[in-house]
Amino acid sequence: MYILGINAFHGDSSACILKDGVLIVAAEEERFRRIKHWAGFPVESITFCLEETGINISQVDYVTVSRNTKANFFHKIFHAMRYKVSIASILSRLNNLMRVSSIKKELSKAFNVPEKEINAKIYNIEHHRSHIASSFFASPFDKSAILSVDGFGDFTSTMFAFGENKRINVLDSVKYPHSLGLFYTAATQFLGFPNYGDEYKVMGLSGYGEAKYIHKLEEIIKTTDSGSFELNKNYFRHIKEGVEMTWENGMPQITSLFTNKWELLLGKARQEQENLEQIHLDIAASVQCLTENIIFHMLNYLHAKTRIKNICITGGVAQNSVINGKIIANTPFEEIYIPSAGHDAGTAIGSALYLYHHILGNDRLPSITHAYSGSKFSNSDIVKWLQFVVKNIKYSKANINYKEFDDKTLIDKVSDKLIDGGVIGWFQGRAEFGPRALGNRSILVDPRRQDVKDRLNGIIKGREGFRPFAPSILKEKVADYFEQSTDAPFMEKVFPIKKEKRKEIPAVTHVDGTGRLHTVDKKNSPKYHKLIERFEEKTGIPILLNTSFNENEPIVNKPEEALDCFLRTKMDMLVMENIIVEKN
Repeated sequence: MYILGINAFHGDSSACILKDGVLIVAAEEERFRRIKHWAGFPVESITFCLEETGINISQVDYVTVSRNTKANFFHKIFHAMRYKVSIASILSRLNNLMRVSSIKKELSKAFNVPEKEINAKIYNIEHHRSHIASSFFASPFDKSAILSVDGFGDFTSTMFAFGENKRINVLDSVKYPHSLGLFYTAATQFLGFPNYGDEYKVMGLSGYGEAKYIHKLEEIIKTTDSGSFELNKNYFRHIKEGVEMTWENGMPQITSLFTNKWELLLGKARQEQENLEQIHLDIAASVQCLTENIIFHMLNYLHAKTRIKNICITGGVAQNSVINGKIIANTPFEEIYIPSAGHDAGTAIGSALYLYHHILGNDRLPSITHAYSGSKFSNSDIVKWLQFVVKNIKYSKANINYKEFDDKTLIDKVSDKLIDGGVIGWFQGRAEFGPRALGNRSILVDPRRQDVKDRLNGIIKGREGFRPFAPSILKEKVADYFEQSTDAPFMEKVFPIKKEKRKEIPAVTHVDGTGRLHTVDKKNSPKYHKLIERFEEKTGIPILLNTSFNENEPIVNKPEEALDCFLRTKMDMLVMENIIVEKN
């Protein structure tokens, strides 16, 4: 049985294929289109998934779409009438919904196959049910409370649920216009970060400030006695005016969400090119702290309803790794599972899992413990590409040399280069599914270096100087360096680094003494584990700095993208599988 799961006509479009319930392959459209958060119909991702699985579209048994146009239909009508939402906004949403409802037609056009030859049965799975399934059905838990929190999907922003074996029971939800995700997005825009997906910048910035403005922000959003929250409608444009959004064939765009009431409360909004002042740092810290408090409030409510120790968390807000690292300490939950793609791309997998288990009633399968489900290339593929490169006029000024090595020699050479201060482009195995590089499409550096943050942010990554870098650490050595010893294979949690260890690894220690933990497992990442192990043998440090292999673009997906990024930046070595590429 083949299930094709897709997230379409929404940000972070993606596709996956399950074979008899097992995830075979998954990819985000942005990796192929080279536009961050690409929105539209994920033709390239679907094509890739079919090719990797060795089937064509006619052999797919089911197609799941992580949107259900019928969900909350009357809520939508009532809201539009109550607030007299503009006709333009309504027509824009209706056009998007019509595209979601015509998946067979889209597949027929994409693959030049008559609709009658597409045998798959189409299932539209509600957005947050897809989110919830992407976490619970991928987790190791037979029973778990589940929380999904994001901006909006199918007119819902938050869903509380309980999962048991192969069933999910929705307990409660928060409907439009109230949204914790939209509060965080509005704050992100107010702080001068206007692009779709910029919320992680506020998370990084928050470590530099003090949470001085929580009481003022509680005028904008507040918790309720029912375990939820409410927005103050005077502070948000989307409630009365609607919001213009672009969800097709490019980076998603969303217009400004906050009203001038924010400026009356907090002062003038920062413009994108203006300097960051202390007030901006303190607002960021306050937004982060209040968001954490609201998440803990909801989780405590959910625990009281379910009385179970396990929690699965998903949705765009689940990408906030600072919050995730504090959940166990601030709620009664004892075990937590967060998928590698808690954001909307993960709903492709979630919709497929929801169909396989909840609707079709198939038994649970082993949990998903790694994110390596994307593109891959063999040594021979890479050598053929490099042979072409050295003869191609496009690369005539590149002046590179390359050589293939056995595993042992490769690991020795790369670890030596790291110790010598080199910045390494590391391209191995299958690409990761989700927004984070987890040792297969990574830039690696010695974490002991004091100067590396400015160098990486300024002349290699081309991004703001306040952005932190993550420590990849051998799974068995976490307790030696972090105050909490836990597994974090998806770089999904931030924890305090032990005070006595911070001076040893300054490049991966954030300004507030924390680090975004990435545990490296020998079974799932054997070569990366071996590299860190060899680095430890030579330096005594079982950690490498790991950041995504890109420069203001989606993470590199193919050898040519890795080489292009290597050549236009000041990286010192590119390692693609067992081939080392260097500049002469």
